[in-house]
Amino acid sequence: MCSSMGLNQSKTAITRGKKRNLTGFTLIELLVVIAIIALLLAILMPALSRVKKQARSSACKANMHSWAQIWAMYCQDNDGYFCEEQRNVGWPRGNWIVALRPYYRTKMGILLCPSAKKRTLGMNNYGSFDRTYIMGSGGMDNRQEEASYGANCWIFNSRTGQTEIQSRPVKWNWKTADAKGGNEIPIFGDAMWRGGGPFYQNGSMTSNRIAPPEFHGQWEPSRASGEMRHFMIDRHSNGRVNHMFLDWSAREVNLKELYKLKWHRTFNQVGGWTLAGGVQPSTWPEWMRKYKEF
Repeated sequence: MCSSMGLNQSKTAITRGKKRNLTGFTLIELLVVIAIIALLLAILMPALSRVKKQARSSACKANMHSWAQIWAMYCQDNDGYFCEEQRNVGWPRGNWIVALRPYYRTKMGILLCPSAKKRTLGMNNYGSFDRTYIMGSGGMDNRQEEASYGANCWIFNSRTGQTEIQSRPVKWNWKTADAKGGNEIPIFGDAMWRGGGPFYQNGSMTSNRIAPPEFHGQWEPSRASGEMRHFMIDRHSNGRVNHMFLDWSAREVNLKELYKLKWHRTFNQVGGWTLAGGVQPSTWPEWMRKYKEF
């Protein structure tokens, strides 16, 4: 009898122990787990964000390599010359999009940078660092394209007897793909508009033709004359954009490095917006002061 009672008591104690073990986490344990998860998320989220940005930048650079092939094929098919200003197009800076349509027609996606695929409000003909622009109608089939890249306007060929294209002297233009130092001559890249032709107008650093944006993504009051501003967008973080060059290469370019590139034949690569030209950190707009100097 005593043995039976002892056995029953042991079973009861074991059952109670199991019930206590099945009650789950205490409130303190649960809070600790939540705190650990929150800490891990705080550590991992910035890293994941960087990985996503790097992936988009890599995909954009792949687009640039595709555009390099397209520009090279166009020049090969046209005796080494870039496209001319076309009289039937009301936006000469966008001549490239009409001339190159036969080459990219089957892969329209390469008009869009993966970091700038959203449309601007109101479908504007200008975009921003993370928005596309609408090219506008033009050319034989009067089509409209949505894009987030733009061309260096100093590459275009000129018609016979033409001395200027939109107040730019054509003698400064590259016109052909045959030039030395092609790795420093930008052809095409991340932009908030169809193109631009940066230059130091009368040597001025403050002219809209060469000055950097006063704030990120600035359009007004630069309008169409904000030549360098069209390219100075922090699209891929840490002050970087992607460009392709006259040697048909593609690479990342730092924003302040844009002033070191050979935009046209007489462009001053040691001008006032470079270290060699005497630029000071305080000279830059505040939003750009954190970026690397060149």
